[in-house]
Amino acid sequence: MPKYLITIVGPTAIGKTAMGIKLANYFSTEIISADSRQFYKEMQIGTAVPTREELKAAPHHFIHHKSIDEAYSVGDFGRDATQRLNELFKRHNQIIMVGGSGLYVDAVTKGLDKFPQIKPNIRKQLNGQLESEGLDYLKFQLEKLDPIAFEKIAIDNPHRVIRALEVSISSGKPYSSFLKSKPIERQFKVISIGLTADRAIVYNRINKRVDLMMEAGLLNEAKNLFGKRHLNALNTVGYKELFKFFEIEWELDHAVAEIKKNTRRFAKRQLTWFKKNESTLWFEYDTSIETIIKKIKPLVEFSSKN
Repeated sequence: MPKYLITIVGPTAIGKTAMGIKLANYFSTEIISADSRQFYKEMQIGTAVPTREELKAAPHHFIHHKSIDEAYSVGDFGRDATQRLNELFKRHNQIIMVGGSGLYVDAVTKGLDKFPQIKPNIRKQLNGQLESEGLDYLKFQLEKLDPIAFEKIAIDNPHRVIRALEVSISSGKPYSSFLKSKPIERQFKVISIGLTADRAIVYNRINKRVDLMMEAGLLNEAKNLFGKRHLNALNTVGYKELFKFFEIEWELDHAVAEIKKNTRRFAKRQLTWFKKNESTLWFEYDTSIETIIKKIKPLVEFSSKN
């Protein structure tokens, strides 16, 4: 029997976790989390990690399995997740993968490009320039060093810009020259499901989620992590804005408003990334599980006969 990895993608707060659990229950299988923010056990409220009830509803993997003090790259995840899938496919024909981190999803479904080792302090230098000069300054650098990457990557995502720059600077070659043209072949088939909604609905769900996070104690969680704010894992929406409040740079209301704004921007980048995959089957966020199963089940059954 062929093996299938059914991925559920889409913007933050769209309902991927709930849909993943429903599909896992239908197929009597398990869930791989490809949300890079949910790897870290110290970050619970601000990462919208599945609740205890949700974790009990279906077996989950790669939730709170790392500490923010540990270095854990997308390459590490791609290797670990592929190994775990090989184990899970021994007892399941279908596995569900849920995640809003596009690069981490691609690391599992397509594999990663091989980049050269980064020279020490280059990332630190670039992060310093981002802080002092702003993203436009880094974008200008990238456009000069690698105009192809400038047009190809998510140019408004500072992490992607810094990554492209550090590879280009370290190697002396354009970042785009290391990008492979074809994904590697996997021993499983991928069925990609995307959840979406009108922008107003997505933004409203994001705003409500942030309010609920604050009510649940996000401020205290961020305060407890403030002393480790230099760690890369904490350079993320929901924490970095509250760190500005603790540093007495922003008022609390402004920090919360910035969390909502930056999360909305993040959701926009997520959709841009996921829309590039033309094979993804897109559904409205409130589509019934019965409708989705009706759509994907023939794909599994048809392929299994060949």
